[in-house]
Amino acid sequence: MLPAAERYKGYRSYSYLEAGKDYQEFKLAPEMGRVPLYEGLTLSDAQKERVAQLLTDNIVISLHEHPTILPADLRELIDYERSGREHTGYEGLAHSGMTAFFDGFMDGTAYVTSLCGWKWNDVLHDLGMRLCDLAQQDFIVHARSVAEIREAHRSGRMALVAHLEGATMIENELDRIEVLYGFGVRCMGITYSEANGLGSGRKESRDAGLTAFGRAAVRRMNQIGMAIDIAHCGENTAYETVVTSAAPVLLTHGGSRGVWDSPTHMNSDKAMKACAERGGLVGVTAAPHLTYSPRYSQHNLDAVMDHFVYLVDLLGLEHVGFGPDTQFGDHLGVHYACAKSLNIEDSLFNDPHYSEKPYVDGAENPAECFWNIIGWLVEHGYSDDEINAVIGGNALRVLEQIWGS
Repeated sequence: MLPAAERYKGYRSYSYLEAGKDYQEFKLAPEMGRVPLYEGLTLSDAQKERVAQLLTDNIVISLHEHPTILPADLRELIDYERSGREHTGYEGLAHSGMTAFFDGFMDGTAYVTSLCGWKWNDVLHDLGMRLCDLAQQDFIVHARSVAEIREAHRSGRMALVAHLEGATMIENELDRIEVLYGFGVRCMGITYSEANGLGSGRKESRDAGLTAFGRAAVRRMNQIGMAIDIAHCGENTAYETVVTSAAPVLLTHGGSRGVWDSPTHMNSDKAMKACAERGGLVGVTAAPHLTYSPRYSQHNLDAVMDHFVYLVDLLGLEHVGFGPDTQFGDHLGVHYACAKSLNIEDSLFNDPHYSEKPYVDGAENPAECFWNIIGWLVEHGYSDDEINAVIGGNALRVLEQIWGS
C-alpha cells in the first residue's frame, strides 16, 4: 500500500454536516471501478514492483486534474453544480500515487448564480467551499509552495495546488489576481476556450493575441509569483504570453497537432516550442476525445503516449510532464451537459476530427492514471531518472523558478 493510502482515514466530503439537512444530497459516481480495469500493459511482477517503488520514492505531480466526484446521473449535474458543493474524491486520490495535483476546480461550471460560469462571486464560492472541506481532514493539504509539496511527500500526504483554467472572472481588474493569490491560487490560465479581456481562446476563428490588459495581467502574475497556464489559449495568445512573461510558462494539459491535427483541440508546435525554449513545461492530457492518435482506433493510453513521445522528441524530455485532466465520473458526459455554458459546443462537436469515445482506456480517472502512465514508461524501457523527470522532477524544477523554493 502506498503511504498516502495508509494516511487516508475514510473522510468523505462535507461529512462534518448532515446530508439532506445541511446540504442537498446527490447520488455520486463511484471513485473506482466505474469502467473495466485497463488491460493494455503486460508487466512482470518485478516491473509492477518497480512501478510501485517509483510512485513511492518520487514526487509525482499532475499538472491538471478535476478530482471532484460527479453525479451518477448527469441529468442532475446542473443542480449539483448550482448547489455550490462539489465533492472531492478523497478515496480515489488516496490510491492514485500522486504527491501533488493541480486542481482545476470547475469554475467554467460554477453555476451558483449564473448558468454561464466564470463569475467572480461564484469562483470565490467554489474555491472557499472546496478549501473549507479540505480543512476538515488531514490527508490532503492545500499547497502554496514547493516546500509544502516536498513536505507532503515527506509526511505521506498529498498536496492540492489551486489552479483556475481561465482568468475571465477578473474582468478588467488587475488587483483580483492578488486576491486570488491570497485565497491560495498558484496557477491561472489566460483564457479558457473563448476570448476574454486578456486574449483569445482556442475556439476563436481569429486570434489577435494578448491584449494590453492581458500583458499587464502577465506582468502582475510574474510580480506575485503565480504560474501562468496557456493550455486553452489560441495560438497567437499562447505564443505572446510565453514571450511576454518574465518567468517560465506552463501548458498544463494539452497535446500536439503533429499527432492529431485538430486546431480546436490540440496545441500548435510553435507555441509549445516557445514555451520549452523559455524554460517552461508542457503536460500531456488524457481527457476524452482530445489526445487521439491515428495509430489507434480506440482512445486509450497508447494514443495519449503517442503525444508524449512526439513532445519529448520535439521539446526535449526535460520540458514534458503530465496533466491528465481526469474526473471521478463521466467526463465526456460533462462536456455534453455543459457544452453551451463552456462555449465549446461548436468547436467540440462540429470539429471534423471529432470521434466520440466514452472514456480514455487506461486514463479514465485520477486513481489509475499514474499507475498506468508509469507502467507504460517501464514497459517501454525508460530509465528511473527519465521517469522521475516526467512524472514530477521537471515540474518541481519549473515551479521553483516561478514560485521560488
